[in-house]
Amino acid sequence: MKNYELIQRQSLPLCQKIILTQKRIRDWYDHWNGNVYVAFSGGKDSTVLLDLVRNIYPDIPAVFVDTGLEYPEIRKFVKTVDNVTRIKPDMSFKKVIEKYGYPVVSKKVAGMIEPFQNPTDKNIRSRELYDNGIIKNGHVRFKLSEKWKILKNAPFKVSGKCCDVMKKKPIKKYERESGNKGMTGVMAYDSQLRTAQYLTYGCNHYTGKAVSNPIGFWVEHDIWAYIKENDLDYSSIYDKGYDRTGCMFCMFGVHLEGEPNRFQRMKYTHPKLWNYCIHQCGVGKVLDYIGINYGNMDLRDFE
Repeated sequence: MKNYELIQRQSLPLCQKIILTQKRIRDWYDHWNGNVYVAFSGGKDSTVLLDLVRNIYPDIPAVFVDTGLEYPEIRKFVKTVDNVTRIKPDMSFKKVIEKYGYPVVSKKVAGMIEPFQNPTDKNIRSRELYDNGIIKNGHVRFKLSEKWKILKNAPFKVSGKCCDVMKKKPIKKYERESGNKGMTGVMAYDSQLRTAQYLTYGCNHYTGKAVSNPIGFWVEHDIWAYIKENDLDYSSIYDKGYDRTGCMFCMFGVHLEGEPNRFQRMKYTHPKLWNYCIHQCGVGKVLDYIGINYGNMDLRDFE
């Protein structure tokens, strides 16, 4: 798919997007003979997707990965939804960061840092590549940003494996045991990486790694418009000023946020969890190292 085609789809009115999404849901359902489920995070996007799916197929199960890192408001909301299977990872966040390292900056950057912190003969070429990059189509590719090279010698481990261990592994186990194939509420609008993935695979991709993102061409205001028009219940976390409801302690992307950032906001709305995250899990030392303010703030920012 070309980028302009995605832009055209994103600019469609909501009523047309709903029709296109319903077709993709039916295609996915038919291809897998009804052996499908909705990956339900409790966030607004998956809440909308679940409603769209169950308006066509009321009995399709939802699957919630209970990592222990969700906002309490998300967990509370998930309990109000029918036919939700809760699955859990084998490791806690604290054990993951002790064994592998902290999720910081981005999954891409964290993955580049790992071989520098764990050098072997096998990853020497990867280290050389990330240090120097290569020229491809006139652009430097695969090079670790100079800004984040400080993490190579950080006094803590850095890793991009947290999501793999805590979310993807339990989901893969569920799919293997159930035979069901999932639909997710991922949108191209969310990030450059997800835009690239959508341009490559579209909404439904059946070969190799099967992927279904029926609302992949929706944008943020579509989600809220659908919720309002259909009077959908949603997690109260959004009424507290949060627009991101992923894992509470994840640091991916926090350097791109203005203040109050997610950790400053957490200190105000969930002080006990903030204290556990910053002090007991050691997230504070990581944020200090990369220069992110996670404590001081003007309370007027929350009014």
